[in-house]
Amino acid sequence: MVDAPKETFTVAKNPDEASSLPYLVRLPLDGGLILKARATWPTTARVYCHPHEGAWPAGAEIVEEVPIILCRRRGPAVDLVLDRPRLDRSQFVFTELRGRSAIFWQTRTVAMKANPGGRVPQRRALTEGFTIHVDTREKYPFRFAGRGVAIERVAVDGGDYGVRRGDQWLAVVERKSIEDLLGSLSTGTLAFQLARMSEMSVAAVVVEGRYPALFDVPRVKEGWLPDILSRLQIRYREIPIMFADSRKFAEEWTYRFLATAVADLGDAPPASPT
Repeated sequence: MVDAPKETFTVAKNPDEASSLPYLVRLPLDGGLILKARATWPTTARVYCHPHEGAWPAGAEIVEEVPIILCRRRGPAVDLVLDRPRLDRSQFVFTELRGRSAIFWQTRTVAMKANPGGRVPQRRALTEGFTIHVDTREKYPFRFAGRGVAIERVAVDGGDYGVRRGDQWLAVVERKSIEDLLGSLSTGTLAFQLARMSEMSVAAVVVEGRYPALFDVPRVKEGWLPDILSRLQIRYREIPIMFADSRKFAEEWTYRFLATAVADLGDAPPASPT
């Protein structure tokens, strides 16, 4: 069986001589994402990029073409890993600069030298004025008081709290008290819950308690419950499990997680679960 050829990352000279961005780069995303760039690689500083309008220009002079190991969109960023021994890992960050959209191409080394606002992908401040949907089965739900959000009681697919665009869920959060977590680990039901949540685009579990509580359960062999949890975290590694210490901070974390999902995913189709 012959392996399928790898997709490639292509850099070419920009045929538009009037442009201040002399290169074009092409990423195999969205049918071919083409950007104008100031340099061929971020070796000493972040490289400013801008979307190229139109198709890839015929006859563009190729500077380099490298097989890709990974090219994946992660919210407002794109991670790129190339199949070569050096200058192989970088990231395209879609952010804002003085209120205008901007794209910066960076590596880990140059990101450490950049201003803090450019290090982490950030589209905007936490969103206000959106709706958090609370599952109808939640007996004592978070109130999100003072957050400027609307609350709607509905059946939330795969969790207790969620945000959506139209009929499509952007993200969901399952809330668990520490007692509920211990019980669902002991009975094995957490595995089925995580399997259901893995069908969602973005999902997480927040625990109203601390991780050491798993080691202090009467009549249970020490380490047994943490071992089960570790196995489930490896099996469903796309679903983070956050120990928030208390109900107060579980509510805080849930709000920030859902608000960020609205900010980062609300304008683009959610990624399909893998």
